[in-house]
Amino acid sequence: MQVVMGIDPGAANLGFGIVRVEGNRMVALDGGVVETEAEMPIERRLERIHSALAELIEWHQPKAMALEDLYFGKNVHSAMSVGRASGAAMLAAAQRDVRCFVYTPQAIKKAVCGSGAAGKEQVQRMVATLLGLPELPTPDHAADALAVAICHGGGAGREAALAMAEGRVG
Repeated sequence: MQVVMGIDPGAANLGFGIVRVEGNRMVALDGGVVETEAEMPIERRLERIHSALAELIEWHQPKAMALEDLYFGKNVHSAMSVGRASGAAMLAAAQRDVRCFVYTPQAIKKAVCGSGAAGKEQVQRMVATLLGLPELPTPDHAADALAVAICHGGGAGREAALAMAEGRVG
């Protein structure tokens, strides 16, 4: 059994999803969004994210944190903000000896839906199906974070863990 924390990074809305993996079966334990106010200074927003994730890590004791990789569009300010939020999440994990893994949006969609070009609604439907949820997970950031956890808890996560154990990855 392994518990994985998935993260959909963002400074305003950071999604988290906690999934327990037992063999081929996955169960959602928790999910939601850490929200920060736009008028808060960035250091206070990051402090809020760090504190909330530290508390969730203490509570759920994940073995791994899986993060969605930064998608760099044309908005550099937004990309920097997402990168900072990812750093705060990784710091919370590192301080508690939780290993971090990063996956591209395409890898997550492929792991969850079988296609790296899947749309948001298709990802939500598959997350609900794979986790046996009675309805689509909401909000979007939490659904995306659960998808990241599924990506790691499925084949991608097992391959990464095996590579680490065999000394192929530092």
